[in-house]
Amino acid sequence: MIFSLIIPVYNRPDEVDELLESLSKSDYNEAFEIVLVEDGSSIPCRDVVMNYQGKLNISYYFKENSGPGDSRNFGMQRARGDYFIIFDSDCIIPSQYLSEVRKELDEKYVDCFGGPDKALDSFSDIQKAINFAMTSFLTTGGIRGGSEKINKFQPRSFNMGISRKAFEASRGFGNIHPGEDPDLSIRLWNLGFETRLFKEAYVYHKRRIDWEKFSIQVNKFGIARPILNSWYPEHNKLTFFFPTLFILGLLLAFLLLIFNIDILLQLYFVYFVIIFLTASIQNKSIKIGYLSVIAVWKQFYGYGTGFLKSFVKVILLKKKPQEAFPRMFFKL
Repeated sequence: MIFSLIIPVYNRPDEVDELLESLSKSDYNEAFEIVLVEDGSSIPCRDVVMNYQGKLNISYYFKENSGPGDSRNFGMQRARGDYFIIFDSDCIIPSQYLSEVRKELDEKYVDCFGGPDKALDSFSDIQKAINFAMTSFLTTGGIRGGSEKINKFQPRSFNMGISRKAFEASRGFGNIHPGEDPDLSIRLWNLGFETRLFKEAYVYHKRRIDWEKFSIQVNKFGIARPILNSWYPEHNKLTFFFPTLFILGLLLAFLLLIFNIDILLQLYFVYFVIIFLTASIQNKSIKIGYLSVIAVWKQFYGYGTGFLKSFVKVILLKKKPQEAFPRMFFKL
């Protein structure tokens, strides 16, 4: 089995340097290749790639901008391996990663897997707070942090593997973004392929974004979900509504204060106190605990409002997703 690592990149040469540096320290003792696809960047990373030509087996391609999903497909179409592993450019890969993947595949083969993400001590406090919000059981159910409390795991494309057979059968990622990874997972299920979480195949996901970019990102996540629900209603879940219900519930809590009813607001207060304490203890920092409260609020508000807007337009008003939210779709 030969691994091909597929990495799309857009204007992030510094990230690519860190990613390739981490891969150069891999303890995996078999050959693997790296296929790096520059997605129309105005700040290319060719020079960075050239610095690693003697250390790593790298193929570098430059193409017009068409989005991360199409760039991953572009890379897989040109890769030589039997199994493709997809990373985002803002990931740092532990030395044992490929060995853990090979171990999992040898013990119980699956045509598509996903791994969790963690934070390094060197990450900024905001990056650690966002990582907590995205991975904690208290916010997302721990899905991104390694939880296996769901029947079918939907891999995320920052840390995802797919066999050549599954890629060719599914034709890879669609043109929606974000949302292209759960879309691919569901299509793979419908084709008879299985997906699984590889709990020890984690990456350090740096997420170089500020508060504003994080809010925009999670808002798009919220918009994507009703679109996917309209395409695959059989995979709709009540939990997808929770962030929106969280926001509406908080609004109701403030309205109830008019009638001197504060029990609901107290419950929200207790929840955020738990977030603060858990994040503070987990990161050994009161500051990160405080920032995690901000991150969780931005996560719920951004996702919840995006979901509600998309639910009204796509589900209730039956608008075509491409017309209702054209910025969610790349033109291929």
